[in-house]
Amino acid sequence: MRTTFHLKTLAVAIATLSVASVSSAAGLDRSGQDVTAFFQDGVYAESVYTYIDADVSGRDSANNVPSSNTYVEGGDTGDIAESYDFFRYGVKADINDTFSIGLLYDEPFGAAAEYTGDSNFVSKGDINASITQLSGGQVNAQTIAPTIQALTNQAAQEPNEEIRNAIVQQIEDLTLVGAIAQAEAGNAGENTNVEVRSQSLTGLLGMKFGANKEFQVYGGPVAQRIESEVKLRGLAYGPATGYTSNSNPDMDYGWIAGMSYSKPEIALKAALTYRSEIDHDMNIAETYPLAGVLAGDPAAANRSSKYEITTPESVNFDFQTGINPTTLATAKVRWVPWGDFKITPPLYNEVSQRSYGPDGLNLVDYDDDQWQVELGLAKRLAPALAVSGTVGWDSGAGDPTTSLGPIEGYYSVGLGAKYNVTPEWAVSAGGKYLWFGDAQGQLPSEKIVADFDDNDGYIVGVKLSYQAKQDF
Repeated sequence: MRTTFHLKTLAVAIATLSVASVSSAAGLDRSGQDVTAFFQDGVYAESVYTYIDADVSGRDSANNVPSSNTYVEGGDTGDIAESYDFFRYGVKADINDTFSIGLLYDEPFGAAAEYTGDSNFVSKGDINASITQLSGGQVNAQTIAPTIQALTNQAAQEPNEEIRNAIVQQIEDLTLVGAIAQAEAGNAGENTNVEVRSQSLTGLLGMKFGANKEFQVYGGPVAQRIESEVKLRGLAYGPATGYTSNSNPDMDYGWIAGMSYSKPEIALKAALTYRSEIDHDMNIAETYPLAGVLAGDPAAANRSSKYEITTPESVNFDFQTGINPTTLATAKVRWVPWGDFKITPPLYNEVSQRSYGPDGLNLVDYDDDQWQVELGLAKRLAPALAVSGTVGWDSGAGDPTTSLGPIEGYYSVGLGAKYNVTPEWAVSAGGKYLWFGDAQGQLPSEKIVADFDDNDGYIVGVKLSYQAKQDF
């Protein structure tokens, strides 16, 4: 005789898994864009709060010469990861035994990092020390101008074109050193900082079909809002030191589609969900001190313009099945092509073309796509109480990676519990511990400026949920 694992007996268990699952990942991924609230039975609503606290520290590079990419271990960066929190809301209802509607809110993408202390990611404003470090000890504040003049005279008298070109390159390198030192001095005491925030609202309409309504197709529109602020400070950023950008909030639209299958006799549910890319036409205000120094016009350091950011598409696979009448096994898999993502502010890119060719540089990009896997077990201990556990892995988006988020994925373990206060209302709480992968912080020019290892973090979450049966 086949054992039947009714979903009602296991509902208290499955809800414990989604409190702190699939959070803090590669690239700018944060919420995991969870849609499992839509697959709950009857009328369902949830409110979830998630808090992330990570310790990400390493050592900067003692090599601040712009033309040299060699990493030389320097001083401590301190903990650069700021605590981060976000909310997720969801509501879902069945119109009849065929159609369902839902509305989901989350904060899918984000970043929060700041360098403090005495590292090379903090502007110190000592022009003499800056010139010495940037030139590799060749000159200082007193000798740089006479050296440039002497090289200029030498170039004017040199008959050999090859030698003359080499001298001209030395002049350009020292001129750049002076300009960087001047730009860095204008932001003395300021820290490198990045903050990205986003909000997303997803509407869903689902239609069940099949002999037992076991299949469902679903989809709908997605509205997404995103904004960012970036400050690059210190000699680590070379020509880009002092760069600041503010991208005003922009709302744009995409879509979601998926298909699910359920078999209530064994508490089986499986769903495959696709989210589209979303193109944002952003207004951006940039300040790039080097641009003003090189142009001899302070006004050239500031520009307001528009540019495009495309948040990536993604695919989520959610699966659960009963093992026995009180135990569930679950799996989540997520893919995001961060290797296709880039941020290319216009003024930043234009200034970088001076040294890196007609294509210039992106402010942020990633080498690899992200894969994320999480496996879990949930156990109902009493009619109103369940506990759960998870293990997870995130591939990261490549190493070396951006100095504004130097983590190469993670391994994680998590625990959760849910208590039904009434048959309809429940409170869940969960936590997760993460071991981050070691990574080197890299500038867009491919210069390694920091090395991060042995870092970790934790996530905690609380959820209030309501669920009621609907009869048709």
